[in-house]
Amino acid sequence: MDKQTRHQDQRVFHLTAKRAGDGVLPISGMGLRPALLAPYRDLPALRHDFPLVLETRPGAPDFVHTLSGLVDAVLKDVAPRGIDGERLRRHALQLEREIRVAVAHGAQGSLAELWNAAAARLGTQAGETLEQVLTQAGTALQADGAVLGCTREMPARLLTHAWQAAQRRKARQFHADLGRLVRKLSDILRAAYSHSQAGRQPQALMASVGGPHQAQFDFDALSRIVGKGVPHDELTPARRERLLRTLAVLESQRFYAPPELDDTAAAGYNFSFDNCAAAAAAFRERLPEVATLVKAIAVAELEAQGHYIETEHDLSFEAMDEHALAPDDLARFPDYLVCIPPGRNDAAENAMLMDLLSSGLPVKVLVQTDDLLEEAAIGTGHYAFGVRSARLATTAMGLGGMFVLQAPSANLHALRGRIAQGLACRGPSLFSVFARDEDPVGTLPAYLYAAAAMQSRAFPCFSYDAAAGSNWAERFSLENNPHADADWPVETLDYADTALQRASERCAFTFADFMLCDPRQAAHFALVPRERWSDALLPAADWLALDEAAAARHLPYVLAVDEHDTLQRVLVDARLMQATQRCLLLWHRLQEHGGVHDSHAERLLAREKAAWDAAQAAAPAAEQGVAAGAGAGSPAAPAAEPAAAVEHSRDEAWIDTARCPSCNECQLINDRLFGYDERKQAYIKDITAGSYRQLVEAAESCQVAIIHPGKPRDPKESGLEELLARAEPFR
Repeated sequence: MDKQTRHQDQRVFHLTAKRAGDGVLPISGMGLRPALLAPYRDLPALRHDFPLVLETRPGAPDFVHTLSGLVDAVLKDVAPRGIDGERLRRHALQLEREIRVAVAHGAQGSLAELWNAAAARLGTQAGETLEQVLTQAGTALQADGAVLGCTREMPARLLTHAWQAAQRRKARQFHADLGRLVRKLSDILRAAYSHSQAGRQPQALMASVGGPHQAQFDFDALSRIVGKGVPHDELTPARRERLLRTLAVLESQRFYAPPELDDTAAAGYNFSFDNCAAAAAAFRERLPEVATLVKAIAVAELEAQGHYIETEHDLSFEAMDEHALAPDDLARFPDYLVCIPPGRNDAAENAMLMDLLSSGLPVKVLVQTDDLLEEAAIGTGHYAFGVRSARLATTAMGLGGMFVLQAPSANLHALRGRIAQGLACRGPSLFSVFARDEDPVGTLPAYLYAAAAMQSRAFPCFSYDAAAGSNWAERFSLENNPHADADWPVETLDYADTALQRASERCAFTFADFMLCDPRQAAHFALVPRERWSDALLPAADWLALDEAAAARHLPYVLAVDEHDTLQRVLVDARLMQATQRCLLLWHRLQEHGGVHDSHAERLLAREKAAWDAAQAAAPAAEQGVAAGAGAGSPAAPAAEPAAAVEHSRDEAWIDTARCPSCNECQLINDRLFGYDERKQAYIKDITAGSYRQLVEAAESCQVAIIHPGKPRDPKESGLEELLARAEPFR
């Protein structure tokens, strides 16, 4: 059997996802996971960011902590040096793992409750003394809020808690400002009263003197003395009415609860919603009351400073309504929080979300998704993977004037500073989060699955803050993505070979590796028996980097381990590799936003380099020309004429490459048919690698109409009559 025949079944599977022969095997039921995730099989035994503990202490700098960080802080405070200290550290780490396992199995409660329960379980195994020691150590915990695992409900609870902390800070500032104004207006009214006839009456004078000394005064006589010449009312009727009206508005506001309640919930209003429509309706309904309160604050400020001029300000405040409110005015009031649960972020809700964000309302929106994959029909009649990764968040960035954060649930603690920044901004904020619950048929815990989504570029992490600066370098960040300047993260995989010798190799974690974690996608993979491994098999990341001809001679695979941690090669079909390529293109666009491999900068660099090389090459020639003509006095040679433009026939398929705007649309249709040159401009790379239908569709989708499909190569291609009619305007 020759080499071509031996690997024919692998090639058939790659092209068709059909298994034929014994060269490929199904992977269902094998419990495969990407090889780079093998060290994390016993996740609860490893210290990582989860569980999280919510901070409940007023004024604390952080709104959330990790369990590991709190345990480390306790040990730093209570564990002595020496053997006893090491013993306590060992038991505390056991207790930490006990809590982590309990939370992974659904345990809920405060940290103190879970700590004491874990101490009791360990004490049952090792004696009451250990329980007492661990319980005593628990009293040194620096936080005692709710403990959150990496579940689907966690992002909403975390963001709500952070939002409440932000609103508490706003409430304290609001009450401080409002209290100052109320005291000022009350002082004005009180002073006016004390200087009026009513304030000089015997009963009023008696009330102003302390009780122990009241018997020593004749208040009737005192009233006759101090009341001479006192005006009936020191304030004009208009000003008194204005002060009383303003004071009543300030004291009856319903946007913040009274400070003595210490509650983020407003006294009369709710600001937390689960859909955009309800939040927008509540905002519009309350807007007139907001305008009334803002007007009262402005009047109070002028009155407190003695700067209110009736002839100047009365007309201005009379005309003031909700249309006159500025962002600084709205920033005084609570932000609206919208937590859209998974499954509710459909097209209608997303359209409402875009309207809400573009309106500039002070709204903070959490949009969650628990599935990154969708089957989407496209014009070519087949189906392709649709990756939801950055669509919503990047669309929101295009609206401008807001804060956007995209992150998987596993990375939220690392980005707590960005979350606080988004909640503190004056405009709208969008938090797009991928989170899911533990899947009983899945191969990975929820935390690891979410982390893998970011590692594989399926759901990359990024933030955008419109208020951070005037350019993309200041506004956009790809922080926390591993190896953000590369196509894929690459790590060293250590393993034992068949001879039980230590071996290692560099391994990329791609979108195809992430898809291997999802049992629903098993049909796109096939196990290659070890005896069928050959040089024709290439890692998926290396295969994607090949040109068309070289890729056709190889087959892509990903490295995996089974339930026994045996290293396997898993073949990937063409359809999934196309999805992996599309995922990489989306990542490249984000990289450009972040200044990585910026095509404009690279084009400018190439242009300058070419000009430099041309100048360097021309210098010796010019020197030789001067030397040769110095004695002859011959005239200079005429300049070379520009090359004539190439003419193309109507039957030829071609692209006006010089006019290409580098939009990637044609490559998304078929990246083997269309390619990019060194200037990132499109050309027809291989006319045999695509159909006439794809040429026509690319011509129709081209924004600048530079793709000319020419004449069909295959006269037997289906639907040619219709395609020729569609192609006619572009030929």
